[in-house]
Amino acid sequence: MRQQQPGRRRLLAASAAVLTVPGVLGRALAKGRLRPTPAQEEGPFYPVDFSGDDDDLLTHGVLHYGKGQPAWVSGTVTDTGGAPLAGATVEVWQCDAQGHYHHPRDRGEADAAFQGFARISVGSSGQYRFHTIRPAPYTGRTPHIHFKVKLGARELLTTQLYVDGDPGNARDFIWRALSEEDRAQVTRPFQPGPDGVAAQFPIVVEL
Repeated sequence: MRQQQPGRRRLLAASAAVLTVPGVLGRALAKGRLRPTPAQEEGPFYPVDFSGDDDDLLTHGVLHYGKGQPAWVSGTVTDTGGAPLAGATVEVWQCDAQGHYHHPRDRGEADAAFQGFARISVGSSGQYRFHTIRPAPYTGRTPHIHFKVKLGARELLTTQLYVDGDPGNARDFIWRALSEEDRAQVTRPFQPGPDGVAAQFPIVVEL
C-alpha cells in the first residue's frame, strides 16, 4: 500500500477541519475568504460630535437613560482573511426609544439622557462591545443601529444592524433592497439575557 506523504496528510487534516465548521462560515473558510459585511448608507444623522462615554449610549454626562429595552451589542471586526483589526474604531449611532436622534437635522427633540452614539476601540482580538437599547423605529424606518468602521484616517465600512424577526423589516426600503445573503449578515437576533437583551454582530471588512 502506498504511504501518504506527511505534507499530504497535513493538507487532508486541515481540509477536514474546515468542513467541520458549520454554515456560511465553513464555506467561506473553505474558500479561504470571509464574505464582507454589506455596506449601507450613512443616513442623515451621523453625529456631529462623538465626545462622551466611549461604550455606553445610555449614559449622557450625569444622566442615565431608563426608557426602551437595555441591550448589549458585541462582536468582532476582522478582514476577509479572518485576521482581527486591532486598533480600529467602531462608531455607532441610533435614535432614542421615541425615534429621535441627537442631531440638528432631526426635527424632534431627543431625550437628553440618551447619548445615542459611541466610539469603541477594537481590542487585540478584534472584539468590540457597547451598551445601548434594543433599536427603536422612527418614521419610515425599521429599528436599526448605524455602524462605521475606521482604521486611522481610513473609513473601511458603513453599515446598519437590524433586529431579526422585527415586523418592520419587510416594510423598510433599505432592508428590502438587500439580497437574502446580505440580510442574513446584518440582521441579528436580540436575545434575552441577565441584563436586558444581547446581540452578536461580527463585522468583516474588505481592506
